[in-house]
Amino acid sequence: MASCWLVWLTMLGFVAQGLAIMCYECNSATNSYCAEKILPDNLKRNCSERDRGDIVHTLCRKITQHVDVEVEGQRPGARVVRTCGWDDSKYKSSCYHRSGFGSRHEVCACAADLCNSAPAAAAGATVALAAAAILKLG
Repeated sequence: MASCWLVWLTMLGFVAQGLAIMCYECNSATNSYCAEKILPDNLKRNCSERDRGDIVHTLCRKITQHVDVEVEGQRPGARVVRTCGWDDSKYKSSCYHRSGFGSRHEVCACAADLCNSAPAAAAGATVALAAAAILKLG
């Protein structure tokens, strides 16, 4: 009986989390702290404050950019962009790569509070560990 309650409370937590996810928001091109492994609290954002109309933010995103040419006065180099997201496509809770003229991007999306702080592999491992713990308790 206790395990049923635990599963129910966990599921309720996921529903509540989808309604008001917290993410880090920053761009290392304008804020050097954005590229750090441990991020300051002032970069945390309640993504529901960004919702508008049909756009409901349900995930966090971390984009690692490798820019090979100068763009709009920004010198070539690596940049990190962390933000709230709303794309529920096949890439939710995963990473994909894009490239174009003079740049390469790794875009990772995740659906847990502040999950865009960790490297992509660490975020995936956290989700896997949480799932294993729930299954073991059930």
